[in-house]
Amino acid sequence: MIEIKRPQELARLRRLSLDAQGLLQAQPYGRGLAGARKAINHLGYVQIDTISVVERAHHHVFHSRVPKFKPATTNQLLLDGDIFEYWTHAAAFLPIIDFRFSLPYKHAIKNGQTHWYKTRDKKLMDELLARIRSDGPIRSRDVETNTTKRASWWDWKPAKKALEQMYMEGDLMVSNREGFQKTYDLTERVLSSHVNSQMPSMEEFAAHIVNQQLHCHGFASLKGLTYQRRSPELRKALKALVNERLAQRTLEQLQVSSGEVFILETGALERPLPRLNNRMLILSPFDNSVIQRERLKALFQYDYRLECYIPEAKRQYGYFCLPLLYRDEFIGRIDCKAHRKISQLEIKSLHLEQHNFDEELVITAFVDAITQFCHFQNCDSVSLTKVHPKHLTQRFHNALKRY
Repeated sequence: MIEIKRPQELARLRRLSLDAQGLLQAQPYGRGLAGARKAINHLGYVQIDTISVVERAHHHVFHSRVPKFKPATTNQLLLDGDIFEYWTHAAAFLPIIDFRFSLPYKHAIKNGQTHWYKTRDKKLMDELLARIRSDGPIRSRDVETNTTKRASWWDWKPAKKALEQMYMEGDLMVSNREGFQKTYDLTERVLSSHVNSQMPSMEEFAAHIVNQQLHCHGFASLKGLTYQRRSPELRKALKALVNERLAQRTLEQLQVSSGEVFILETGALERPLPRLNNRMLILSPFDNSVIQRERLKALFQYDYRLECYIPEAKRQYGYFCLPLLYRDEFIGRIDCKAHRKISQLEIKSLHLEQHNFDEELVITAFVDAITQFCHFQNCDSVSLTKVHPKHLTQRFHNALKRY
């Protein structure tokens, strides 16, 4: 067991993590469509989210790694068959090369081992499937029903529930998207013949998860490997595989000061890593690098919580705060809103935590980051309301005047 005690050891661990996530270099995967394809193939998934106060999370994750990324590129990847939509720990886009590893969950839902909806209308599902087979792809809003509107936003119409159930079971796939309007078609018509659609064994599935997580995170905890995966059989297979590789010494363990234990490939800590530069990144709350909050706190001592899900009176930083990564540390967060009608990005609050970096370099890096972020939002101006600590307020205002 390697014990990470000294600051320089933890710093190297952080750099290994950030490098594996593609956050230390300006264009680790290249540009354009090819860069986006390479990015998601490396990351393993990009989470989809509906919140739109700034550009949506699935576009934001790409933007942080692929220079001048255009939101339309995401749907182009879907149309080209490079990615598919399904569920990981949340709704996500996934590389089509990993399609077969979505099958165990689909199989479990279809066979009643787990449930998407507590009850399903099999008769309605069969009718909709027959209609799609004969008439072609269908959007959920194309389905007309005679049911009355319900009070709760989550209580979908029966037909929409039936479509979603068949999608989760694997009979349907999302073939296109217009914003958040899905178009469903038969899996056999969406999936290219060259895609491997063979059900993996539990051992193959476990090996895929371990390899993929070590590839995109640099190292992982057992809890991280099974993040939001509740299959006891899979967890058992993962633990057995990790123990086997530890015994073979192809994996080793390390422990950080919080007590959390991670596994990594033997010798990974000695790998050469990119140099750090004075660059700041504005990340999505759903970015792959921050979504596992316990890992984030253990590695970076950064306590992050997305506050849009808690009452306004209890919020500390704002509705939709975005993490700020400077060099190899998370040093703050900003609460933003893109006012698209007037092309203005409003920074409601900028909060910087205590750090040892030169303040002028941080301010310069922030202005560079917010300039790129504004372009990504299709905004041509920026406003700043509140800064913490307060003594930096005027310096940030002056710096933003150069924008």
